[in-house]
Amino acid sequence: MIPGPFSYHRPATVADAVKLLSTLGDEARPLAGGHSLVPMMKLRLATPEHLVDLHGIDGLKGIRRDGNRIVIGAMTTQAELLASDDIAKSLPILQEAALLIADPQVRYMGTIGGNVANGDPGNDMPALMMTLGAHYRLEGPGGGRDIAATEFYQGAYFTALEPGEILTAISVALPAAGHGYAYEKLKRKIGDYATAAAAVVLTMAGGKVVSCAIGLTNLHETPLLATDAAKAVIGTSLDAATLKKAAAAAEAIMSPAADARGPVEYRKHVGGIMVTRALQRAASRAK
Repeated sequence: MIPGPFSYHRPATVADAVKLLSTLGDEARPLAGGHSLVPMMKLRLATPEHLVDLHGIDGLKGIRRDGNRIVIGAMTTQAELLASDDIAKSLPILQEAALLIADPQVRYMGTIGGNVANGDPGNDMPALMMTLGAHYRLEGPGGGRDIAATEFYQGAYFTALEPGEILTAISVALPAAGHGYAYEKLKRKIGDYATAAAAVVLTMAGGKVVSCAIGLTNLHETPLLATDAAKAVIGTSLDAATLKKAAAAAEAIMSPAADARGPVEYRKHVGGIMVTRALQRAASRAK
């Protein structure tokens, strides 16, 4: 289908974008990569009267070091993440996850800001950002503020963004040297959302887990941080009994929808398998 009529705006600065969104109110939507918004407009599930295109704002692009943190501009594409030496050296799990997002054509235009900001439970980056302890920079009519990724997601397509605010950057602390990581994703075909996915970041010493964080994708109406599952593996060598306990703890907080990807119990079951695989692969990478 063809989208309904709309007015197009292309601001040059964050301040201009915020002013437009604040002035135009509920009838305006920001446009990043467009892979979520444009299909909804074509189906007439979204009918904004104004699109505020963020591609003309240079300040929203790029990857840089800021002390012990990596700062990623919201309009940085998945393809740019994959091409970044800084990401490869410091946050390789971002590249592992980006490679599993859709296909090269989507990754060329799809932005990390769009992936994390619209609250779609099927998007891969939100749970990963929670696992990494990321913070988001939000700019709005009242100024700027920072919010933890763990506090940002409030429901399906419902986030902490206030009217007129946009997400401008993502900040992630550098993981410990020698950390292990893995993003395991089960999907029906290339380009599909996850049936279930799990992110793991951990450290080990003496063959035992010292620290661990586990995130879950598309297994609830929001991304999940499986804190009890992560606690279950601390101090262990990830033996079979521990892995089973961690998977069960993760499954206990899952509440996926029954859809074309499978019934609820199946999706929870494979969610547990993704947690197990991610823990094992992360441990194999830890030094």
